[in-house]
Amino acid sequence: MDLLNIYLLNLLVTVAMFTVLVFRAWVEHKNYRMMWKELEWRRTCETAGTILNAEKSLFTKVEGGEELYEMLCELFKAKRE
Repeated sequence: MDLLNIYLLNLLVTVAMFTVLVFRAWVEHKNYRMMWKELEWRRTCETAGTILNAEKSLFTKVEGGEELYEMLCELFKAKRE
């Protein structure tokens, strides 16, 4: 009877540890996806900022283009040259 109690306790501890590991892996995966999306957004902002600065003259030639340029720079957090 004593050996059975030790076996059940060992089984309970093993299952608890496995549950904790699965929960931690889920949290880490969630954080990884969030960081990946943030990196993709930053890369998109950098690319859009480069394109906006290169094509500023195109925006200024059309009516309302200056306001559009300012809004796009604000949206993508582009540095204005």
